[in-house]
Amino acid sequence: MAGKLEKLGIYAFKIKDFSDTGLGEPTFTLPINPESFTKNYKVEHDQQRSSGNSGQKVTFKFTEPEELKLEFILDGTRTMEGYFDEYKKLPVSEQLSKFLNTVYNYQGTIHRPNFLLLIWGSEIRFRCVLKNLDINFTLFHPDGTPIRAKITATFLDYVVEEERLAAERKQSPDLTHYQKTTQSDRLDLMTNRIYNNPKYLLQVAKVNSLTTLRTLTPGTELYFPPFNKNEV
Repeated sequence: MAGKLEKLGIYAFKIKDFSDTGLGEPTFTLPINPESFTKNYKVEHDQQRSSGNSGQKVTFKFTEPEELKLEFILDGTRTMEGYFDEYKKLPVSEQLSKFLNTVYNYQGTIHRPNFLLLIWGSEIRFRCVLKNLDINFTLFHPDGTPIRAKITATFLDYVVEEERLAAERKQSPDLTHYQKTTQSDRLDLMTNRIYNNPKYLLQVAKVNSLTTLRTLTPGTELYFPPFNKNEV
Protein backbone atom coordinates (compact mmCIF):
# COMPACT_ATOMS: atom_id res chain seq x y z
CA MET A 1 0.00 0.00 0.00
CA ALA A 2 1.44 3.34 -1.06
CA GLY A 3 2.18 5.77 1.75
CA LYS A 4 1.79 9.51 1.92
CA LEU A 5 3.85 11.45 -0.61
CA GLU A 6 6.86 13.00 1.09
CA LYS A 7 8.85 15.73 -0.57
CA LEU A 8 12.55 16.25 -0.06
CA GLY A 9 13.13 18.96 2.54
CA ILE A 10 16.20 21.15 2.98
CA TYR A 11 16.79 22.57 6.45
CA ALA A 12 19.20 25.49 6.82
CA PHE A 13 21.29 26.03 9.95
CA LYS A 14 23.46 28.91 11.07
CA ILE A 15 25.46 26.79 13.53
CA LYS A 16 27.80 24.06 12.29
CA ASP A 17 26.62 21.49 14.85
CA PHE A 18 23.07 21.77 13.42
CA SER A 19 21.59 22.58 16.83
CA ASP A 20 20.28 26.13 16.44
CA THR A 21 16.69 25.11 15.68
CA GLY A 22 14.43 22.12 16.01
CA LEU A 23 13.16 20.37 12.91
CA GLY A 24 10.00 22.21 12.04
CA GLU A 25 9.08 22.97 8.47
CA PRO A 26 11.92 22.73 5.92
CA THR A 27 13.57 25.99 4.88
CA PHE A 28 13.08 24.87 1.29
CA THR A 29 10.95 22.01 -0.01
CA LEU A 30 11.67 20.58 -3.44
CA PRO A 31 8.49 21.41 -5.41
CA ILE A 32 8.65 18.05 -7.11
CA ASN A 33 10.82 15.16 -5.98
CA PRO A 34 13.89 14.13 -7.99
CA GLU A 35 13.50 11.10 -10.22
CA SER A 36 16.82 9.83 -8.89
CA PHE A 37 19.75 10.78 -6.73
CA THR A 38 23.39 9.77 -6.79
CA LYS A 39 25.71 9.06 -3.87
CA ASN A 40 29.42 9.29 -4.60
CA TYR A 41 32.16 7.69 -2.51
CA LYS A 42 35.85 8.15 -3.27
CA VAL A 43 38.95 6.54 -1.77
CA GLU A 44 42.27 8.28 -2.38
CA HIS A 45 45.36 6.11 -2.85
CA ASP A 46 49.03 6.84 -3.34
CA GLN A 47 50.31 4.80 -6.28
CA GLN A 48 54.05 4.30 -6.53
CA ARG A 49 55.98 2.32 -9.13
CA SER A 50 59.50 1.18 -8.37
CA SER A 51 62.20 1.57 -11.00
CA GLY A 52 62.35 -1.51 -13.21
CA ASN A 53 59.18 -2.94 -11.71
CA SER A 54 55.97 -3.23 -13.72
CA GLY A 55 53.83 -3.50 -10.59
CA GLN A 56 52.59 -0.66 -8.39
CA LYS A 57 52.51 -0.18 -4.65
CA VAL A 58 49.05 1.12 -3.75
CA THR A 59 48.82 2.75 -0.33
CA PHE A 60 45.61 4.04 1.23
CA LYS A 61 45.70 7.80 1.93
CA PHE A 62 42.21 8.85 2.97
CA THR A 63 38.52 8.69 2.08
CA GLU A 64 36.91 11.73 0.54
CA PRO A 65 33.69 13.09 2.10
CA GLU A 66 30.56 11.52 0.65
CA GLU A 67 28.76 13.50 -2.05
CA LEU A 68 25.04 13.56 -2.83
CA LYS A 69 23.90 14.73 -6.26
CA LEU A 70 20.30 15.77 -6.91
CA GLU A 71 18.59 16.68 -10.16
CA PHE A 72 15.16 18.31 -10.04
CA ILE A 73 12.88 20.78 -11.81
CA LEU A 74 11.65 24.25 -10.91
CA ASP A 75 8.57 24.91 -12.98
CA GLY A 76 6.43 27.96 -13.66
CA THR A 77 3.94 26.51 -16.13
CA ARG A 78 1.52 25.35 -13.38
CA THR A 79 0.98 22.15 -15.35
CA MET A 80 3.16 19.65 -13.46
CA GLU A 81 1.15 17.14 -11.45
CA GLY A 82 2.11 16.87 -7.79
CA TYR A 83 3.94 20.21 -7.75
CA PHE A 84 4.27 21.77 -4.26
CA ASP A 85 1.25 24.08 -3.84
CA GLU A 86 3.21 26.78 -1.99
CA TYR A 87 5.44 27.33 -5.03
CA LYS A 88 2.98 26.51 -7.79
CA LYS A 89 1.89 30.11 -8.36
CA LEU A 90 5.36 31.61 -7.98
CA PRO A 91 7.44 32.46 -11.05
CA VAL A 92 10.58 30.39 -11.52
CA SER A 93 12.75 33.38 -10.58
CA GLU A 94 11.18 33.57 -7.09
CA GLN A 95 11.38 29.80 -6.55
CA LEU A 96 15.03 29.92 -7.55
CA SER A 97 15.69 32.86 -5.23
CA LYS A 98 14.27 30.90 -2.27
CA PHE A 99 16.43 27.91 -3.14
CA LEU A 100 19.60 29.97 -3.57
CA ASN A 101 19.03 31.80 -0.31
CA THR A 102 18.76 28.44 1.45
CA VAL A 103 21.77 26.61 -0.01
CA TYR A 104 24.07 29.11 -1.71
CA ASN A 105 23.81 32.76 -0.67
CA TYR A 106 26.34 34.27 1.74
CA GLN A 107 24.81 34.70 5.19
CA GLY A 108 26.18 37.78 6.92
CA THR A 109 25.62 36.55 10.46
CA ILE A 110 27.85 33.50 9.96
CA HIS A 111 30.05 34.85 7.13
CA ARG A 112 29.38 31.89 4.87
CA PRO A 113 26.46 29.98 3.27
CA ASN A 114 24.18 27.91 5.50
CA PHE A 115 24.89 24.48 6.88
CA LEU A 116 22.30 22.09 5.48
CA LEU A 117 20.34 18.99 6.40
CA LEU A 118 18.59 17.13 3.58
CA ILE A 119 15.83 14.69 4.50
CA TRP A 120 13.83 12.43 2.20
CA GLY A 121 12.32 9.09 3.16
CA SER A 122 14.54 6.48 4.74
CA GLU A 123 17.53 6.83 2.41
CA ILE A 124 18.46 10.50 2.75
CA ARG A 125 19.32 12.21 6.02
CA PHE A 126 22.38 14.12 4.95
CA ARG A 127 24.22 16.81 6.88
CA CYS A 128 26.11 18.79 4.30
CA VAL A 129 27.12 21.98 2.56
CA LEU A 130 26.63 22.89 -1.09
CA LYS A 131 29.57 21.96 -3.31
CA ASN A 132 28.38 22.68 -6.82
CA LEU A 133 25.26 24.03 -8.51
CA ASP A 134 24.23 24.09 -12.17
CA ILE A 135 21.06 25.84 -13.37
CA ASN A 136 19.84 25.01 -16.86
CA PHE A 137 16.88 27.10 -18.09
CA THR A 138 14.89 25.00 -20.55
CA LEU A 139 11.56 26.75 -21.22
CA PHE A 140 10.73 30.43 -21.78
CA HIS A 141 7.92 32.92 -22.32
CA PRO A 142 8.01 34.73 -25.66
CA ASP A 143 9.73 37.68 -23.95
CA GLY A 144 12.55 35.42 -22.78
CA THR A 145 11.43 35.02 -19.15
CA PRO A 146 12.36 31.51 -17.95
CA ILE A 147 9.43 29.33 -16.91
CA ARG A 148 11.32 26.11 -16.27
CA ALA A 149 14.77 25.32 -14.91
CA LYS A 150 16.61 22.06 -14.37
CA ILE A 151 18.71 22.12 -11.20
CA THR A 152 21.73 19.90 -10.65
CA ALA A 153 23.08 20.33 -7.13
CA THR A 154 25.93 18.45 -5.48
CA PHE A 155 26.16 18.47 -1.68
CA LEU A 156 29.24 17.57 0.35
CA ASP A 157 28.97 15.58 3.57
CA TYR A 158 29.77 17.82 6.54
CA VAL A 159 30.99 16.41 9.84
CA VAL A 160 31.75 18.74 12.72
CA GLU A 161 35.47 18.61 13.44
CA GLU A 162 34.95 17.53 17.04
CA GLU A 163 32.72 14.63 15.94
CA ARG A 164 35.19 13.54 13.27
CA LEU A 165 38.08 13.51 15.74
CA ALA A 166 36.00 11.62 18.30
CA ALA A 167 35.06 8.98 15.73
CA GLU A 168 38.67 8.58 14.65
CA ARG A 169 39.84 8.48 18.24
CA LYS A 170 37.32 5.77 19.12
CA GLN A 171 38.91 3.46 16.57
CA SER A 172 42.47 4.48 17.41
CA PRO A 173 45.05 1.78 18.24
CA ASP A 174 46.26 4.16 20.97
CA LEU A 175 43.20 3.25 23.06
CA THR A 176 42.46 0.17 25.11
CA HIS A 177 40.12 -2.30 23.38
CA TYR A 178 38.20 -5.29 24.72
CA GLN A 179 36.76 -7.77 22.25
CA LYS A 180 34.89 -11.05 22.68
CA THR A 181 36.00 -13.82 20.37
CA THR A 182 33.74 -15.71 17.99
CA GLN A 183 34.12 -19.15 16.42
CA SER A 184 35.85 -17.73 13.33
CA ASP A 185 38.23 -15.30 15.06
CA ARG A 186 42.00 -15.58 14.75
CA LEU A 187 44.36 -13.69 17.02
CA ASP A 188 46.59 -12.48 14.19
CA LEU A 189 43.63 -11.06 12.27
CA MET A 190 42.17 -9.39 15.37
CA THR A 191 45.56 -7.85 16.18
CA ASN A 192 45.96 -6.55 12.65
CA ARG A 193 42.43 -5.14 12.65
CA ILE A 194 42.97 -3.14 15.85
CA TYR A 195 46.58 -2.00 15.41
CA ASN A 196 46.69 -1.96 11.60
CA ASN A 197 49.76 -4.15 12.04
CA PRO A 198 50.08 -7.81 13.11
CA LYS A 199 53.49 -7.33 14.74
CA TYR A 200 51.94 -7.01 18.24
CA LEU A 201 50.62 -10.58 18.10
CA LEU A 202 52.98 -11.99 20.75
CA GLN A 203 52.45 -9.05 23.10
CA VAL A 204 48.67 -9.49 22.88
CA ALA A 205 49.02 -13.19 23.59
CA LYS A 206 51.26 -12.44 26.55
CA VAL A 207 48.99 -9.84 28.24
CA ASN A 208 46.05 -12.23 27.85
CA SER A 209 48.02 -15.22 29.20
CA LEU A 210 47.27 -17.26 26.09
CA THR A 211 49.11 -20.57 25.83
CA THR A 212 48.50 -20.96 22.10
CA LEU A 213 48.12 -18.67 19.11
CA ARG A 214 46.30 -21.23 16.98
CA THR A 215 42.91 -21.55 18.65
CA LEU A 216 40.71 -19.15 20.58
CA THR A 217 37.83 -20.17 22.80
CA PRO A 218 34.63 -18.48 21.56
CA GLY A 219 33.24 -15.96 24.03
CA THR A 220 36.64 -15.15 25.55
CA GLU A 221 37.12 -11.43 26.22
CA LEU A 222 40.56 -10.37 25.02
CA TYR A 223 42.41 -7.28 26.13
CA PHE A 224 44.18 -5.16 23.48
CA PRO A 225 46.21 -2.45 25.25
CA PRO A 226 47.85 0.56 23.63
CA PHE A 227 51.42 -0.30 22.67
CA ASN A 228 54.44 1.87 22.07
CA LYS A 229 54.69 2.19 18.28
CA ASN A 230 58.42 1.53 18.49
CA GLU A 231 57.86 -1.86 20.11
CA VAL A 232 58.39 -4.89 17.94
